[in-house]
Amino acid sequence: MAKFEAIESRKFRPDSQGLLDNIRRKGTPDRVYHIELFQDAEIREAISERFDLTEGMKANEHDYEQKKHVALRRLCGFDFVTATPESTGWKFNRNVVEDTAPLDRNGGRHYQNELAGPITSWEDFENYPWPDPDLLDTGQLEWYQQNLPEDMCIIGGLTGHFCEYLTWLMGYETLCFALFEQRDLVSAIAEKILDFHRVELERILEFDRVSAIWGSDDMGFKTGLLFSPADLREFVLNGHKLLAEMTHAAGRVYLLHSCGMLDEIIGELVDDVKIDAKHSFEDTIEDVRQVKQTYGQNIALLGGIDVDFLCRSDETAIRQRVRKTLDICMPGGGYCLGTGNSVANYIPLDSYLTMIDEGMLYGK
Repeated sequence: MAKFEAIESRKFRPDSQGLLDNIRRKGTPDRVYHIELFQDAEIREAISERFDLTEGMKANEHDYEQKKHVALRRLCGFDFVTATPESTGWKFNRNVVEDTAPLDRNGGRHYQNELAGPITSWEDFENYPWPDPDLLDTGQLEWYQQNLPEDMCIIGGLTGHFCEYLTWLMGYETLCFALFEQRDLVSAIAEKILDFHRVELERILEFDRVSAIWGSDDMGFKTGLLFSPADLREFVLNGHKLLAEMTHAAGRVYLLHSCGMLDEIIGELVDDVKIDAKHSFEDTIEDVRQVKQTYGQNIALLGGIDVDFLCRSDETAIRQRVRKTLDICMPGGGYCLGTGNSVANYIPLDSYLTMIDEGMLYGK
């Protein structure tokens, strides 16, 4: 079993204010700040078992999972936890298929039906069981508000699924036709999504330990946007702009996770929507080290250690990549170390831990 000097020393101490200062680009930080959109359950469990994170905890206690999660976050170098209200749920047409990821213990994943979603007509729209934002369960936020260690903060999210929910509710193919044939229906669905997220964000911002909001909305694929910049502007970006305005009015920062080639709208995301940070980088689309020299001069950059690279590379290559990325991206602030997307369960555990360990060792 590989050894990880910095992780195993358990000397890391969170500094949530330092994290926020770094995201706000207030100067080169005195240490590396780590961030992830999420870690798959199999990865979390494997780390917990390897480092005995539940020692002294009682599995039958009502807040066992929250305490376990805080311990995991601190071990991995995070200055925050992510929490969001739980709703009665959006209904999408999804298929379950066998999962080939080697660590999967659940027997399958849900994959989206891209042909047609539950809403393809006005009749479907009227009959759809729209979730009631007034019924949001904030229990998770309440626990962290009261019990999270003082040196950590909450990042609220994941919210702002404007593009994703449009494609999931209609089906991507149906949506593409509807943008020409049923724009009034697309507009009505977009308004419903916005109404929900507006109330959701209002609820999240009631908790003063929430220091940032993480919008999450994939808008592109490898070579371009899911649909035209004009349509994204009308049905998607205006929603993110409102959420960013609400977030900033409350004195918090607005982070955006979005996959895909966003070249055609990145200027608007930075200058009009006014996101504070961008997450999700894939080497075949744009290398975060290159982005630091472009729009990375105006907003913070989150993650960027390519997931495919982590899956295929040895320890030496990973440590070298991490150091090179930090050399380029840390000066002036505005960079947090992490994977290019999320800690998927097919990333070799030691590869992920190597990335974290090298970040903790950097500059020491």
